[in-house]
Amino acid sequence: MKKQEIKKLSKDELVKNIDKLKKDLFNFRFQKMNSQVTNPAKIGETRKTIARLKTILKGKANA
Repeated sequence: MKKQEIKKLSKDELVKNIDKLKKDLFNFRFQKMNSQVTNPAKIGETRKTIARLKTILKGKANA
């Protein structure tokens, strides 16, 4: 997700996306443990996207 796309989301949508990405991250880690992961770079991308979402969410909570 791009930063501009994230800023357009509401607080509820941000929370839903964070939850979804956390589940995806868990599944990626599980696949990595079993040597079934197809794209290991996806793990890092998912972590960064979660961080972006949390940052934007925190900014909206303070505003």
